[in-house]
Amino acid sequence: MQLSDFHYAIPEKLIADKPPAVRGEARLLVLDRKTGETADRTYADCVDYLTPGDVVVINDTKVIKARLMTRKASNDTERELILVEKHGKTDDWHTHKVIYRRRLSVGDILDVGHYKLEVVEILGGGLALIKSDRDLLETADEFGSVPLPPYMKREATKADVERYQTIFATEAGSVAAPTASLNMTEAIIKKLKKKGVIVVNATLHVGLGTFLPIRVDDVTKHHMHKEYFEVPKATIEAIQTAKKSGNRVVALGTTVTRTLEYAHQAILHETPHDLSGEADIFMYPGYEFKTIDGLLTNFHMPESTVLMLTAAFAGWDKLKPAYEHAVQERYKFFSYGDSMLIL
Repeated sequence: MQLSDFHYAIPEKLIADKPPAVRGEARLLVLDRKTGETADRTYADCVDYLTPGDVVVINDTKVIKARLMTRKASNDTERELILVEKHGKTDDWHTHKVIYRRRLSVGDILDVGHYKLEVVEILGGGLALIKSDRDLLETADEFGSVPLPPYMKREATKADVERYQTIFATEAGSVAAPTASLNMTEAIIKKLKKKGVIVVNATLHVGLGTFLPIRVDDVTKHHMHKEYFEVPKATIEAIQTAKKSGNRVVALGTTVTRTLEYAHQAILHETPHDLSGEADIFMYPGYEFKTIDGLLTNFHMPESTVLMLTAAFAGWDKLKPAYEHAVQERYKFFSYGDSMLIL
């Protein structure tokens, strides 16, 4: 299975670099993964495809303003840092890993506003460990910016602080948004619940590694980075009830999918209890899904791990024609773009 197998042509003009004017006013391509049939709908129409007793699992992670522009105290040159996502219930935000650009050395002092950061270790691979007297989450919130995907080719604005964030974001720790959720609104969730659909939450703190390019031709040799997750007891109870009653479990995004599939043994077969851990599952065609029965997701970049996950669920023979249809119908692609519902 080669990386080039998961390529498709996407015109640059179809790449969304800004969100829709109104959250939720996005298009929805519905794909039947058994037949390959598609339907052109709107995002709110996802309610029509779910039935009472179905479970929708959302990711309640919150994107932090992870991009910090600092000044090196010794020579007043600029250094860009990206805080690494949260790992664990009690992550230390006074001594924390960062991705850095341009040279750093142990002992360097970096100024952020009137606060100082110290480089305590160079870890390799563009990673360093920095120390701060102040909680870095507080510093990032005051001086940082939203780490927009590089393909947007622009600086983050005040609007991105709100729109590159889901409406149910509560658990701070991600450095990239669970983008399938960006189109979800309170009104749609209210309609789902009124219909009898069970909406529950899990947490997976999304890391930049999710979007790093695959650097091997043989897909099977790629190794995913680890991301911290939590699944509450109540969510597991809802999933087990749905499975026993013949209802479906629908993941809102690939982040939720990675969480539920990585922890499937405990979620499906153990007495419900709060779960947490580090997920590093890599799903590509041939993977057999254990937990989810449906996927509400965005359109993903060619040759990406999230595209391969989606291809594993839908079947690449069904997904690729659906993507080609989306291109022909001028859907908007990637984080701020339109969505797909695959059932």
